[in-house]
Amino acid sequence: MTSSILKNAGRVRKAVFPVAGSGTRFLPATKAMPKEMLPVVDKPLIQYAVEEAAAAGIEMMIFVTGRNKRAIEDHFDRSPELEMLLQASGKQQLLDALLTATPKGINFVFVRQPEPLGLGHAVLCAQPVVGDEPFAVILADDLIDAQPGVTAQLVQSYERHGTSVLAVEDVPLEDTSKYGIVATEALPGAAAGEERVTLFVEKPRPEDAPSTLAVVGRYVLRPEIFAELARTQRGRGNEIQLTDAIARRVPMGEVTVHRFDGTRFDCGSKAGFLAANMALGRRQGLID
Repeated sequence: MTSSILKNAGRVRKAVFPVAGSGTRFLPATKAMPKEMLPVVDKPLIQYAVEEAAAAGIEMMIFVTGRNKRAIEDHFDRSPELEMLLQASGKQQLLDALLTATPKGINFVFVRQPEPLGLGHAVLCAQPVVGDEPFAVILADDLIDAQPGVTAQLVQSYERHGTSVLAVEDVPLEDTSKYGIVATEALPGAAAGEERVTLFVEKPRPEDAPSTLAVVGRYVLRPEIFAELARTQRGRGNEIQLTDAIARRVPMGEVTVHRFDGTRFDCGSKAGFLAANMALGRRQGLID
């Protein structure tokens, strides 16, 4: 089955960033500022995600936005006046840091999600730009400190097997109701940490969880997922769930997981956001 899948494999050139969420857990800070622009040390969350994608060879960054998200678009635009000011002031280090937000050779595309209908719907909104290609999905809320980056790890796994690949990590049993949980089996020819998915359950109670292996905010998906999303009915939370669409590809042997190397910070929570700032601040020598 894997060999037939590989015939349709193509290079992963595009990444989708669903950034239309309201960020209510960080109110009032996110009343006028997108949660993806919250800074971890000196860079917003969304920039960490874009840099991770660029390091994986992604050439097109596709942002699925909503109302009050203009700051994200402005962040990835050039600012000639500020660049000239920094250059004239001899502040080369600051200028270099500013220019890292817009890496050369990268295209930025912005698509509007007209209604807040969930992650699956946000990914579906990107279909006209993605087209018939494999693509990454990166959730900026999950800041993952890893070398190489987790997106690069998933792309490498996709190139080996031609399947959709989900980033996973073990979580405490009592936390399974917060995640999509998978059951897996051995994958022929797999590298360390790669397994085939046999069952995908969205947010099961601990007593119903098939494992403690949780899907986190990194995916590489085959383009067939768009057809699945188009016929996915609204589910939990009256939203179109990406996990529902992925689960329907599982019986076809098209979904694998990668137990990534790295440390994940759940920056969708205040505790995770603080932990990320502390960890990266220590690395930069800002905190003892």
